[in-house]
Amino acid sequence: MDDGADTLEESVGMLRAAADSGTTDIVASPHANLQYKFDPELNRQLADALTREVGDRIRIHLGCDFHLTFENIQALMANPGRFTINGGRYLLVEFSDMIIFRNTTEIFQQFLEAGIVPVITHPERNALLQQRLEDLRGWAARGCLLQVTTQSLTGFWGSKARKFSETLMAEDLVHVFASDGHNQEHRPARMDEAYALVKSDWGEARAQRLFVENPRAVIQDESLPAPLVVEPRRKPWYQVW
Repeated sequence: MDDGADTLEESVGMLRAAADSGTTDIVASPHANLQYKFDPELNRQLADALTREVGDRIRIHLGCDFHLTFENIQALMANPGRFTINGGRYLLVEFSDMIIFRNTTEIFQQFLEAGIVPVITHPERNALLQQRLEDLRGWAARGCLLQVTTQSLTGFWGSKARKFSETLMAEDLVHVFASDGHNQEHRPARMDEAYALVKSDWGEARAQRLFVENPRAVIQDESLPAPLVVEPRRKPWYQVW
């Protein structure tokens, strides 16, 4: 639709690769911002076309990467299901790299009071949010969720994104991992490498929660399971030594 796959064929290839690597469900999230026109009806038609190509190998759900503009917020409050994942309570929210509004906390509180749960996408890749850990803590405490990109944890987005991902994991501020897949070559829609890393360093229960149980609850419009007792990261033997 915008900065992702250029063709239907590339989208199909991404979906098949995701399914081959273990992904069962994927949320299509074209932007809802001032640069790209957001058209849910067209998105549904394209998702249906993809489903006809891949069959039941992987389930496709609809959402968007929602930007906090005045027009978007007005439209959201009038019709939340137009923007949320599968028309439920969860809304993917992407912050600008240029500015964080001073009244963001108030905006999120307005959403939460209306039954809309913001899911903040890739905060670890946003240079402004990397400097606002206290804000992220506060938003999470209010009921917002944080979604980290798998390739950040594995190092594709550089050392700052990787280290901030680890900081968020250490503080139990990561609620969902997602591929943020855009193409087949550099940003594939696969998550198996990051799953293996989380399982190795933080344990299988944590990996299951962040890659399976919490995402399932979001897609099915359910409350997240009760929090886990978070174990410290398992350090390699040479760091222990």
